[in-house]
Amino acid sequence: MDLSVSPLVLSLALVGIVIVIAALLSGLVERSGVPQVAIFLALGAALGPAGLGALDVELASPLLQAVATLSLALILFTDALGLDRKDLRRHSRLALRLLGPGTLLSAALFGALAWKGLGLSAPSAAILGAALASTDPVLLKGLLRRPDLGPARPALRLESGLNDVVLLPIVLVAMTLLPSSGTPLDGRGGARLALELFLLGPGAGVAVGLVAIATLDLVRRRVGVRRDYESLYSLGVCFAAFAAAESVHGSGFLAAFAAGLTIAAFDVELCDCFREYGETTAELALLLTFVLLGSSLIWSGLAGADLRSFAFAGLVLIGRPLVYFVALSGSRLDRRSRWMIAWFGPRGLSTLLLVLLPVFAGAAGAGELFRVACLVVLLSVLLHGGALVWMGRTRSAGPGASPASPDPPSAERDEIRVDELRALLTEGAPVVVADVRKQEAWDEAERIAEGARRLSPEHPVDDARILGLPSDAWIILYCT
Repeated sequence: MDLSVSPLVLSLALVGIVIVIAALLSGLVERSGVPQVAIFLALGAALGPAGLGALDVELASPLLQAVATLSLALILFTDALGLDRKDLRRHSRLALRLLGPGTLLSAALFGALAWKGLGLSAPSAAILGAALASTDPVLLKGLLRRPDLGPARPALRLESGLNDVVLLPIVLVAMTLLPSSGTPLDGRGGARLALELFLLGPGAGVAVGLVAIATLDLVRRRVGVRRDYESLYSLGVCFAAFAAAESVHGSGFLAAFAAGLTIAAFDVELCDCFREYGETTAELALLLTFVLLGSSLIWSGLAGADLRSFAFAGLVLIGRPLVYFVALSGSRLDRRSRWMIAWFGPRGLSTLLLVLLPVFAGAAGAGELFRVACLVVLLSVLLHGGALVWMGRTRSAGPGASPASPDPPSAERDEIRVDELRALLTEGAPVVVADVRKQEAWDEAERIAEGARRLSPEHPVDDARILGLPSDAWIILYCT
């Protein structure tokens, strides 16, 4: 009897392990502040050659290429969907500071350090610099949940949502300048690259997004569409936009971002529906990628590191705070917020996905770029993840911390604690408690909060208008 495990069974087991562990540890991760990526890197190491030997992924692995491509497309798609146009308009000057003097200067600084310090060619240095300027949405997710983040929250949210689409073209253009690209970038080649990069890719994404929205709207009005299937529909739009752009030699990644922007601009309902389910799917894909990389590949950053590589990594980790302090010096942000933004720009999966693009393209020397990026990412996980854990402990047990003195609720926060709700009620503030559980949960509920108003999660605005809820009141939503 053959007891060997087929690749399909191993892949399914790996996906199942990631989902189960992500679910079981979600509460612990949120309370402790330990980055999820650190846990899944450790899981990958345990499954890799140095552990159980069940997983050994190489850079040329088709599985890694498929999962990494899927993850980067989903990152860009969900980043675009998550952009709040009102928030972007409100903080437009701050966004320009973050993406211009912040992101682009960081990429230029890191590229110059790689060119001079590591002896890389100019195109290779540009790729590494752009990849290292990317901030990771998974590593930032725990930070963005913190109630004491204040004005730094929208800034970090805008940066993590927009900087990848700014840095991706730098990587794609630099890849064509590598000696192994095979296509000299003369005038005609430059025009063709600009057409493919800035017109065909985004154009295909917008076209797919518009067709998808129009089709969904037609079917909604004629026969109706189940809300949970709209989440799957959004995933299909993302993949269709990627495939459409690649079929016309455009960038599928820019097409995914453009499709997400189109949905966010023209169909808010689909956008909200996707964010209930699709963001979790995207996060699981990212964590699965970390497990694959953590089996052996990411540790090559430590195995092949020398003094020069460590010096470069240290300068990169120090360089971002310096650049962002300068970029934000003329803003209205307080000193603490500027420090939070400057410090918590960790390099993570986005960095590795960007630097993997030349690896998958077979570019000469791409493996060295990947190893250097791995070293910086590992140090970033250790440094920034450790800072998050330390911040969580000092907040809960440090001098002056007191559970009896909660922070006041803020419009920048998504959650409110029970003690804060009680404080509002004691002060006589206008408060409306709304139960937004799904209809099935509402029908089967044995306990209902006293005085709670019922709002349907499918049509909350219409229900609020029918109930005559005051527009100047705190509306507290709960679903458990």
